[in-house]
Amino acid sequence: MISKVIKINLASGLEARPVAMLVQVASQCESSIYVINGSKKVNAKSIMGMMTLGLNAGEEVEVQVEGADEQTAIEKMEAFLSAK
Repeated sequence: MISKVIKINLASGLEARPVAMLVQVASQCESSIYVINGSKKVNAKSIMGMMTLGLNAGEEVEVQVEGADEQTAIEKMEAFLSAK
């Protein structure tokens, strides 16, 4: 398992459309991917779970990945979340 703290640079934060896109990115990976914000830990492949986080631009989250393609998965998640 690997984890990384990533700053959200999306201008609108994680609203409905960016969350749907993030779930698509996560779903391309075989690994289990979780996003942690404070005491909440949600499956990055769950639209409803990700929406409950209500993340804004500039916030930092921890992304945990475990599985066969974990390095690729965390790189994809970081590329998406930190895109400007």
